[in-house]
Amino acid sequence: MTEAKKTWKSTQALHVKVLLGILIGLWLIALLDFVIPNVEFDDYGIRPRKASGLWGILTAPFLHAGWAHLGANPLPLLVLGWPAMLRGIRVFLVVCVISAIVCGLGVCTLSDWGQEVRSHVGASGVIFGLFGYLLLRAYFERSLGSLLIACAVGFFYGGLFWGLVVPEQQAQDVSWLGHVFGFAGGALAAWALAPASQKAESEKETPHERANDAPEADDE
Repeated sequence: MTEAKKTWKSTQALHVKVLLGILIGLWLIALLDFVIPNVEFDDYGIRPRKASGLWGILTAPFLHAGWAHLGANPLPLLVLGWPAMLRGIRVFLVVCVISAIVCGLGVCTLSDWGQEVRSHVGASGVIFGLFGYLLLRAYFERSLGSLLIACAVGFFYGGLFWGLVVPEQQAQDVSWLGHVFGFAGGALAAWALAPASQKAESEKETPHERANDAPEADDE
């Protein structure tokens, strides 16, 4: 086995350990929420337009409203998190943080108008952020690798688009705005993380620039 292949395998093993560590952490938090009496962890989620709920932007992705809610997130987090980590753990974390912040700000500002303010929790905003990042990265980078990943993600997880439909088609306990703003955060991360050289290639050159780039003829 070549040294490069060994390095690649060890890197992927590290990525899997990081993802599994995150999932174990989510389950441990849910277990603590279950066993600690007189404490509702859900109260520490995002509470729209309330100063006390702003901290929920940071904590909400780690909290879930019951075991069924938590059980719906591990598989998509693994499947979408691993290809995002192919560019490195730092890229994965940046995408998650941007998605969580954009999702949290959107929910905190626009959710629950005209109805009782509730606590919004769950990692679905980050999951939709990873989904948006992997799809939109192909557009901003224009590379074959990102395009193939986007096609695979769209094929296997295209059903997530149902989470972006109009709120009337959503269940009452589903944060539609959390999905929408999470996806928007992933799209923002895809734009922010795309190499500047690849962004420039997607722009059309002006005739003046093409003329300046053309090689000069040799004098005979």
